[in-house]
Amino acid sequence: MPLDLLVRNIRTLGFVAIAVCAGTWWMDLSGWIYICPYCRTQRSVIGLLGLFMVLPNPHYWLTRYLGAVFGVLGGVVAVMHFFRGFHDVLQGDFSLDDPWYLDSMVLAGLAIGIITAQVLLLFQTPSRQR
Repeated sequence: MPLDLLVRNIRTLGFVAIAVCAGTWWMDLSGWIYICPYCRTQRSVIGLLGLFMVLPNPHYWLTRYLGAVFGVLGGVVAVMHFFRGFHDVLQGDFSLDDPWYLDSMVLAGLAIGIITAQVLLLFQTPSRQR
């Protein structure tokens, strides 16, 4: 059961999410990347959900509720950011940035996946140890 393995390591994944959030905020504040309110919201939600994941009881009802609220906020912003790129397609001038892995649509798609996975892990009940 791969999901059970992830639930058992929820705190480690939470620390990874916090590190990703801190690293991307550092890159933003140091001027390495452009200022984007969509990106800032997504990285803040990823860090906040990571903080919820490292709490002593990440499956508590209040943690799940707040995780769902912030997860919906981050998910909506990430989806809006992702589909904002389709405006370029409709205008006829779509192209991925070079390098492609720094394109905003690719990064927004990754944020959608990360935020969804974090909320899923908060709502999974850990199985009993045998």
